[in-house]
Amino acid sequence: MFARYPPARPETTPDAPGALRALAAAVDEVLAADPAGWSDDSLAATMVEMRRQQARLAAAMVEATAAFDARRAWADDGSRGAADWIAARARLPRREVRADLRLGRRLRAMPATRAALRAGQIGPAHAHRLAGLAGNPRTAAAFAEGEALLVRSATAMRHDDFERTCDHWRAAADPDGPERRLARDHELRRVDLATGLDGVGHLDGYLTATGNAVLGGALERLEADLFRADWAEARARLGDTATLADLRRTPAQRRHDALVEMAERAMTAPAGGRRPRPLITVMVGYETFAGRVCELANGTVVAPGMLADLLGRDDTLIERVVFAGPNRITDISHARTFHGALRRALDVRDRRCGHPTCDMPAHRCEGDHVMAWSQGGLTTQENGQLRCGFHNRWRYRHPDADPPSSGGRPPDDEAHPSSRIETGGERDVIRRLTVDLDAEARWRPIAVPWAAPVASPACCPSGTWS
Repeated sequence: MFARYPPARPETTPDAPGALRALAAAVDEVLAADPAGWSDDSLAATMVEMRRQQARLAAAMVEATAAFDARRAWADDGSRGAADWIAARARLPRREVRADLRLGRRLRAMPATRAALRAGQIGPAHAHRLAGLAGNPRTAAAFAEGEALLVRSATAMRHDDFERTCDHWRAAADPDGPERRLARDHELRRVDLATGLDGVGHLDGYLTATGNAVLGGALERLEADLFRADWAEARARLGDTATLADLRRTPAQRRHDALVEMAERAMTAPAGGRRPRPLITVMVGYETFAGRVCELANGTVVAPGMLADLLGRDDTLIERVVFAGPNRITDISHARTFHGALRRALDVRDRRCGHPTCDMPAHRCEGDHVMAWSQGGLTTQENGQLRCGFHNRWRYRHPDADPPSSGGRPPDDEAHPSSRIETGGERDVIRRLTVDLDAEARWRPIAVPWAAPVASPACCPSGTWS
């Protein structure tokens, strides 16, 4: 027989029941409304406002949970703790209740986070991440000074950018941490391929950050090739009526076949074949505006020691990107497409698709003209931006609805001076680019004022494979 727990009785104090009754009535009113009858503008506004109020309610819930725990109101029936009591009666996972309990306890010492959560300016996910930094023994001492900065980041940035900012902040607050995690990941690296019934394989492993970047990048490129082949076959078989559902393979099946293809290519590669070479981008002057950066092209924050190992390789390419601030453009390219140093400038500056709702990484995007080339737009960094294939086509189908990009701007925008691109001739190993600095670029981490400055002339670089 399973024990059944009835709902807890409401408090007898007059304030709490009245507030909860009003809350229940408000929720009933929201549920009674039919979203199908709302206008598009009202429905769009509701998507944000509901989540803001949900965050405020989460603040009240975690604070009440912490008070419930502190008063030991759960101990009368023999429960071992507040999390067990709540999980049993509310029928929730214990890990979820324990996370709320930890957050409620830590919010007492996190005034800026608590105020922002209560106001609905940040969500529970932001608060949990900040609480993790506050509760980390290696970063707790610096958190009191950095909390306001991180909360401002949470209120102004997309969540993935906020996560990356937290990673950079943690690396600055705990300088030995990245190297320690690098050593840990190096020791834990492994790949296991077990053989099961009928000879099938069971693949499992733990990859380092660079290993994941190399393997993931190669797998993604091969899977994209297989997708194009599947799409061409579906179009040949069904014509213009073909859809993704008509493809012969699922994405997971294509990744399997791509992994097998990688092994076959490795075994048949010529002895003198060219291996992929790591590319390290050194951003000169970037630390003046945005603090130090040490991350892979996919945004993973890594230890400087990882790049030291790459610098020891004879085949490593080094790229220098100079951030000199806004200045007038002097070199203009009349090429039809973005390529070479010009395309690389867009990659470094924008880092992903310029549409504000898209997170497609730069290497999967296309170079796009802000002012169309057919209308006289020049192929310059000033008039360039990154757009994924979908949003590149979408903006030409909906020119009036296209939101502004955080990347390129039309060349006649006097409010945003041009930038200059220079290419050096050091046999393609060093490429010098002067990239426009946009203070509102959404991908850039916020500087950490108390962090030790990075030695001039270069900040910590970011690496990828070419």
